[in-house]
Amino acid sequence: MCKVALVTGSWQGIGKGIAAALEEHGYTVVYSDVHPAMEGKPYCRCDVSVREDREALLAFIDEKYGRLDLLVNNAGVACKQRLDILETSEESFDRLIRINTKGMFFMCQLFAKYMIGKKEELGSRPRIVNITSNSSYTSSTSRGEYCVSKAGASMVTALFADRLAEYGIPVFEVRPGIIRTAMTSVVTEKYDKLIEEGITPIRRWGTPEDVAGCVLAAASGWLDFGTGTVLNADGGFHIRRL
Repeated sequence: MCKVALVTGSWQGIGKGIAAALEEHGYTVVYSDVHPAMEGKPYCRCDVSVREDREALLAFIDEKYGRLDLLVNNAGVACKQRLDILETSEESFDRLIRINTKGMFFMCQLFAKYMIGKKEELGSRPRIVNITSNSSYTSSTSRGEYCVSKAGASMVTALFADRLAEYGIPVFEVRPGIIRTAMTSVVTEKYDKLIEEGITPIRRWGTPEDVAGCVLAAASGWLDFGTGTVLNADGGFHIRRL
């Protein structure tokens, strides 16, 4: 039977690129986002921060396919307004933590339990890949709540990699850097300048396909003994340089 993958936040941008790459490599992909519909794709609307939506998404997958081989937690949001950390609001902080961190944590919890049961039933080898950001370790004081939410998402990966190891379910983290998407379109000029000045050793914008390549590597099975591994899709931004 064809392997089934779920990609959250896959209506556009990085998530859509990941989903397309998985389809090209033989997966049946369930697309999911907060938009009401997506024409021509197996699609289930889900706000990952809402328990009822997460449970409905699991029910959709179980009823339609009866298995899940790969969960890609990509859904996430940016700050509606970039504000200095001395000015940012509790509402913005709570929103980013609720979606980017809490949503990912409870998606992992819910679908991990499903995968454990199906692994025993089907003899499958499921995996989880969490999409975070280089902001998980990089200070941006104009969007501090985003950085905090992504640092939390990195810990979610470590925790579930640890807990699920006994069940043979590897968990990986992919950290995108400066990726050309709708989310980064509002800061194009800023990042054009930084890239030109060499903030990344590879002096170009990243693409959703660059991130998808890391997901494919994590899904391949070749990295399973390295559960908890972080894959950087950032043009070398993570390298410390003098």
